[in-house]
Amino acid sequence: MTDSVPAETGADLAGPADPAGWLTLPDVAERLDLSISKVHQMIRDRELLAVRRDGVRRVPADLVANHTVLKHLPGVLNLLDDAGYDDEEALRWLYREDPSLPGTPAVALGGDLAREVKRRAQAVGF
Repeated sequence: MTDSVPAETGADLAGPADPAGWLTLPDVAERLDLSISKVHQMIRDRELLAVRRDGVRRVPADLVANHTVLKHLPGVLNLLDDAGYDDEEALRWLYREDPSLPGTPAVALGGDLAREVKRRAQAVGF
């Protein structure tokens, strides 16, 4: 890990708190009209983010919008991976409130501030 990754405890985990805000991998496959093996490949290729919750791999529902993955998400995930972030740390980064956006980077990815989020993800590696 790099020094740029903030240390946080489990109590500090940010993210979609409502279980209705999560999709299981079969749900993602159905929403994207893909096979489950393709969804697994997308996760391995850092095109999609999945973390374990209650022993099941889940994807935040707002990262899969309009039957597709948010356009800039794969780029942001790869930049965070290059900076040494694992999936849980990337999730915390995406869902940490940022008043300058406003909101969270995950919400901003779905709007006009997506390039700003990508720029910030690139900056965490330095």
